[in-house]
Amino acid sequence: MIAIIDYGAGNLNSVKNAFDFLGEESVIVSTPEAIDNANRIVLPGVGSFGFMMESLEKKKLIEPIKRAIARGVPFFGICLGLQILFEESEESKGVKGFGIFKGKVIKFQNGKVPQIGWNRITSKNEFFEPGYAYFVNSYYILPENKNIITTTTDYFGEFASSIQYKNITAVQFHPEKSGEFGIEIFRRWLKC
Repeated sequence: MIAIIDYGAGNLNSVKNAFDFLGEESVIVSTPEAIDNANRIVLPGVGSFGFMMESLEKKKLIEPIKRAIARGVPFFGICLGLQILFEESEESKGVKGFGIFKGKVIKFQNGKVPQIGWNRITSKNEFFEPGYAYFVNSYYILPENKNIITTTTDYFGEFASSIQYKNITAVQFHPEKSGEFGIEIFRRWLKC
């Protein structure tokens, strides 16, 4: 079962619709037990870094998610679901992220903020094809370990738009809003 985590915001139904289209069983969940029993986990995120961490904490979901990742359950993070894997964000000073990866989340300094719309991703591995994906973001990740970066995107300068490490795949863009390009990313993740 694919567990799509509901922390109180996010494009949950759009993500579920994508898996329904692919013929995969997925369930929107909000309990620690459901996460403990999941074969795969998707964490879609919209809103602010601080709100997401506070909501996950209130629902007692942080430790179950981290446990699942530690035991090798395939994890797919979307937008904020990518950002909270890091230590901190300029968006919410003093709020700690999961800290799975060293690094922080910083705000775009140029261009129209937030970046909203289609932008090209350039791939650094075979999992991702180059193409256009849909973004809505004011912040982007700055990982200390550059080897985990799998795609980059140019928005008044290059930034990391996805990462992969072991069982973790996480993207800044929204595959569930990116048409066939996004569906193909989900399809490849399901085959991993």
